[in-house]
Amino acid sequence: MFNLKYIVYIVVFIVNFSVSAGTYDDFFEALKNDEAQKVANVLARGFDPNTLSADGQYPLVLAIRRPSPSVLDLLLRAKGLRAEVRNAQDESPLMLASIAGLIEVCKRLIALDADVNKTGWTPLHYAASGGHVEVVKLLLSHSAYIDAESPNRTTPLMMAAMYGNSQTVELLLAEGADASPRNDKGMSALDFAESAGKQASAKLLARHLGSRPEP
Repeated sequence: MFNLKYIVYIVVFIVNFSVSAGTYDDFFEALKNDEAQKVANVLARGFDPNTLSADGQYPLVLAIRRPSPSVLDLLLRAKGLRAEVRNAQDESPLMLASIAGLIEVCKRLIALDADVNKTGWTPLHYAASGGHVEVVKLLLSHSAYIDAESPNRTTPLMMAAMYGNSQTVELLLAEGADASPRNDKGMSALDFAESAGKQASAKLLARHLGSRPEP
């Protein structure tokens, strides 16, 4: 009798494990192919929307990066979704949506309590890097710290000057960004603009610095 019970337990375990593994694979395959209905079906069976993929990625991060817009929309409505998660590079979903210019996604993530002012590199750094003026405005309207310093003391204005565009530089300056700081390499926002050949941004920054009264 004991052996029979033992065998039954093993069979039940194997069946449950196979079903779980199938559900897991189905979920991430559907996410990759942006098949929202299949993802919805898996979630309806109690699958956790925060489950890590085989390579340690959160579904929300994968949906933004791929991109899989239909699945992303579904995940943002999923019960129990955590909006403030990080990948191995310490990037949050709000950071990734910011650099991609996905303003509606950014709004929904903020509504789900995504951290606008996370430590280290911030969503504002990423939005400025992408030159996404409307996303920058959105983040600032939610009290994003305009002069946030990255681990190497780079500010959003420096990122806008190097990688973004003059419209973003102009907006940040108009909103009170400080153009005088230098990062760990001794570079200012003006240095970044000049090194990147961003002439319009360099002119804005030089004019702004020249208009400041002497200390």
